[in-house]
Amino acid sequence: MGLNQLIQKCSNNDTQAQSELYQLFSSKLFSLCLKYCKNYAEAEDNLQDSFVTIFNKISQYNHKGSFEGWIKRITINTALQRYRKQGVFEIIDESNIEDVELTVEEDDISIDFLLQIIQELPDRYRLVFNLYVLDGFSHKDIAEMLSITTGTSKSNLARARKILKDRIEEYKMSLNSQSL
Repeated sequence: MGLNQLIQKCSNNDTQAQSELYQLFSSKLFSLCLKYCKNYAEAEDNLQDSFVTIFNKISQYNHKGSFEGWIKRITINTALQRYRKQGVFEIIDESNIEDVELTVEEDDISIDFLLQIIQELPDRYRLVFNLYVLDGFSHKDIAEMLSITTGTSKSNLARARKILKDRIEEYKMSLNSQSL
């Protein structure tokens, strides 16, 4: 069965088609959930909530643009909605934003360590970092998605980069002291 036919059947509440669609996209969407959620359990909840929304709104998909992009956007918005409700974002004065350059050489640290320290960032910093750096959203888009100002988005990104830079430097120093 083709994707368009599967989408049509899902919009008619065909549970078999919904199960197929879930099987087709659940692993990709779960990976996305892990990026935006604090832990595995929260990511599972977010995946479940995302599919509920996808199935409820699937008839609104207009076949313009990729379906996968459409469901990824729903999944990201579902995760972000939790944080908007919790009020984890503070309004920041844009005049005191200091951008931090963060560059990582492939041989310096493992991808697992990098993913771990990104996951350990405070929610507001992790969300903005992921949206901007990993998913390529603009500060304007992030501000709209999170109901914050563009200055807050920029500040949270700068602070996330600073924390990551500090953690990477600490990690490198500990490696150097072990090799002495």
